[in-house]
Amino acid sequence: MQIGPYQLKNRLIVAPMAGVTDRPFRMLCKRLGAGMAVSEMITANKALWTTPKTLRRANHEGEVEPIVVQIAGGEPQMLAEAARLNVEHGAQIIDINMGCPAKKVCNVAAGSALLRDLDNVGRILEAVVKAVDVPVTLKTRTGWSREVKTALRVARMAEEAGIAALALHGRTREDMYRGDAEYDTIREVKRAVSIPVVANGDIDSPLKAKHVLDYTGADAIMIGRAAQGRPWIFREIQHYLETGELLPPPTVGEIRELMLGHLDELYGFYGEYSGCRIARKHIAWYTKGLAGGNAFRQQMYRLESTDEQRRAVGEYFSRLGDAGDRLSYVVEDEDKLDRDGDAVAEGEACGG
Repeated sequence: MQIGPYQLKNRLIVAPMAGVTDRPFRMLCKRLGAGMAVSEMITANKALWTTPKTLRRANHEGEVEPIVVQIAGGEPQMLAEAARLNVEHGAQIIDINMGCPAKKVCNVAAGSALLRDLDNVGRILEAVVKAVDVPVTLKTRTGWSREVKTALRVARMAEEAGIAALALHGRTREDMYRGDAEYDTIREVKRAVSIPVVANGDIDSPLKAKHVLDYTGADAIMIGRAAQGRPWIFREIQHYLETGELLPPPTVGEIRELMLGHLDELYGFYGEYSGCRIARKHIAWYTKGLAGGNAFRQQMYRLESTDEQRRAVGEYFSRLGDAGDRLSYVVEDEDKLDRDGDAVAEGEACGG
């Protein structure tokens, strides 16, 4: 898989997710096997460029190349200027967001709302590609609704404009994240264009990854929600693609140390107050489906300091290790698990 001059180490890409794919998470996923990770989307609104949130999202210090920055907006020249600024600050690939279904993004005519105005899509693609001398990629959906699918037209427009690669989520904006992703459209797009196509949506296991690659003919796959709390999914998939064999579950001890290291990175990146609160959703994802996870999360949500939070996580995984060497997931109250693990970031995540 190659994007412009950048040869990726494999065909596995971390999807951009607002509130999730910050620098600590991207670096962790790359260490665990991802060939590339796309940043949280950065607004093209110049008035917000110097806010603490935007400055953090633009922080790539120490990150493994290539550095990929996603920009979001609805006005061609604003997006072009945002692309130039991010390249000046180290971005090696610019990704345009035309896939986010969140209301707060669509309400300002950005994200997947752009799929209702293909003339503007063309203007944006042309403006951003001309603005920078680095590869520009595009992430989008199959269309605004099932009745109005635009993926083929957008893909051809992207190719003509000089877009270096296209990531396609197998849902429409109307679908949000409901139902199953479909891959027929992705296969059709792959057959219609010569630029690299990345398949996205519901890829949550090594077997599913291989099926999607084989069925669509995609050049790579993009994984979002399945990596939340399970960033080692990338090495699991890569091992299966290379050998046809499934790796055993990781050891509890390894994940204990991995998770504590992730927490330390979050605390250092966000500081005491925000770090403690942002870490909660990651802890919820890591512990979803593990024995005693529900009770642990209810206790963890009440902790107000990073020291208390870190100690509680260490003790919880030590208890898990006493019960067995490897991670073992159990069926608990699924509704409860969903509330704990998924709703923590409701309205934030905007990825596959």
